[in-house]
Amino acid sequence: MGWRRVAGQIGRSVTVWAVSALTMLLLAGLLPDFRLQSPDGDSATRIAVTAACGAGAFGLLSALVWPLLVRMLLLVPALFLGLLVFFLNGSLLLLALRLNPSGRGEVAPETAVIVAAVMSAVASATGGALAVRDDDAYRRRLLRLADRRRRAALPCASTPGLVCVQLDGVGHDVLTAAVREGLMPTVARWLATDGIIPPTHRLTAWRTDWSSQTGASQLGILHGSTYDVPAFRWYEKDRGEVMVCNRPTSAAELQRRATARTGEAGLLAVDGASRGNLFSGGAGEQALVLSIAARRRGRENRSRAGYFAYFSDPANAVRTALSFCAEIGREIGQSTRARFAGAHPRVGRGGLYPFVRAFATVVERDVVVAAVMGDLLAGRTAVYADLVAYDEVAHHSGPDSRDARQVLRRLDRSLALIEKAAEHAPRPYRLVVLSDHGQSPGETFRSRYGLTLTDLVRAGSGLPVPRGAGRTPSGAEARAAVRAALGRGDLESGPAPRSEPVVLASGNLGLVSFPDVPHRMTKEEIDARHPALLPTLANHPGIGFLLVRSAEHDGVVLGPRGTEIPLAELDERPGPLARFGPGAIDAVRRTHAFPHTADIMVNSWHDPATGQIHAFEEQIGSHGGLGGAQSRPFLLSPLTLSLPEEHGEALTGAERVHGVLRRWLGELNGPEVPVDADPERRAA
Repeated sequence: MGWRRVAGQIGRSVTVWAVSALTMLLLAGLLPDFRLQSPDGDSATRIAVTAACGAGAFGLLSALVWPLLVRMLLLVPALFLGLLVFFLNGSLLLLALRLNPSGRGEVAPETAVIVAAVMSAVASATGGALAVRDDDAYRRRLLRLADRRRRAALPCASTPGLVCVQLDGVGHDVLTAAVREGLMPTVARWLATDGIIPPTHRLTAWRTDWSSQTGASQLGILHGSTYDVPAFRWYEKDRGEVMVCNRPTSAAELQRRATARTGEAGLLAVDGASRGNLFSGGAGEQALVLSIAARRRGRENRSRAGYFAYFSDPANAVRTALSFCAEIGREIGQSTRARFAGAHPRVGRGGLYPFVRAFATVVERDVVVAAVMGDLLAGRTAVYADLVAYDEVAHHSGPDSRDARQVLRRLDRSLALIEKAAEHAPRPYRLVVLSDHGQSPGETFRSRYGLTLTDLVRAGSGLPVPRGAGRTPSGAEARAAVRAALGRGDLESGPAPRSEPVVLASGNLGLVSFPDVPHRMTKEEIDARHPALLPTLANHPGIGFLLVRSAEHDGVVLGPRGTEIPLAELDERPGPLARFGPGAIDAVRRTHAFPHTADIMVNSWHDPATGQIHAFEEQIGSHGGLGGAQSRPFLLSPLTLSLPEEHGEALTGAERVHGVLRRWLGELNGPEVPVDADPERRAA
């Protein structure tokens, strides 16, 4: 009955208020700069009244003023939001004590931050402990964690909805190892690895395109097209612009092109929600979506509006801020331990990286999970969310590192929370978990050979390079090759200078473009311009193969010792592509057909035995090209949905994954699946 729910809510509020007052009394006794009595002393009763009034005023201000402060904080860069939470919460406590009718509360500003944080945390814990005692209260609490403006009270369809959670960068092998080691008990329960209960999900590996990175994969999954996305970053000669997948203007342009090519709005166009993604998927509800960040702000496209849904609750803000600071300390401790232990390979982890990691592993995770929970309780039909925590940590610590495995444990808890929210949703849901790519380990190209890909290209082109890079064996060999190609011993007497090449890196995939040539250059044109460049690159031990256009053969793959194989002949003699496994030939051919493929596509060395590669970026866990686990993500789907692989064919390319998800949405809106496909009914 309604009056019982109201009475229960009043009782919980009074309990939280009383606990907050007791907490304030305890802190006043422990902290020397925090007083609840006058200098002359007061009775215990007056002190208790002062604490009760102070706690009440702080609670009211948190409920009324805090949401307004968070709205203003949407203008602040999200990276610094966690740091501001402490100071604003402390300011509310100072204001509450000034409004206290007894006029006896007094606290130093720096102490107010501590007192406010502790009181918010205690209030949150008390409210949560009381709320989980009944389902209605628990559901209301989940709704408060999400956006209060959602249409949760509106009727929704009774057919199942589809929730897709992307674990960014988690490869198939990494997931299976984590389940085997007990790091992901929720996923292990779904797969029934203990053999006691029947499984509810199946695990399927799929293969990415050559560009094994979030920009291409997520665009294909959400919008059905990865066409003309050759890498994470590339140079477009016709526009004179570098495209970068995680740049808002580039993401918006890529989404526009994909929509125009497919003629469809996206996977989430019908009652969908996009959370924490690069692209919208055509969703009407969007939060933390990069492709809308470049547009003029409005109610419908505020890219950071999702933060308000979470941080409007001050207890959430404090909890996340504390976790944010703890994660910064964890990263500093882990990087220091790795440095003193002489871990190898290793990259620099200083500067702003601890803050970037804390944002990705704490703030983004908390906000996205809360938004997904709100979508479930609102009964949305299709939800797609990206959790980037593992990918960020694995880049700097390694995909198999202890640091990255700890992140997997926390991601599993997020999946459990989403699963719990689905139990309280107004409609049934099918929970799909997938990744967009994996990561491959290995020492960076620069660390291994003492120069960057840019240095090597410049050296092979006869251009000046940094003195240190020029003295490395790779740099010396490149300059010797130029001298031999020119038939001279003096580089200064070479051809007249032209505009310098644009060299870009996407993991272990490199792209070289000559901006003063309006078309994609052929091998013959490159040889005439820089006769030593292609041999220098192809023969370098850190490079696996090159792809260039050819006037004679349309396209050719180049390898060491003069290997030159036309694309049409790769099936008979794969040459250097053989070590990159199945699908490499088709991926290279497809990328060759893109309008904006670079003049020279460079894929790093790959060791099939260890799965290691050499990233052209400063990352010891990387992705973006071919080689190793980066090209092998996973798809974890309920058994109640049809098999993702049709006719026994391997699932290849993000566009195919898009088709599978579309098929499943159609199944959920149509007739129910056969009874024998439902594990719960089979068990019964």
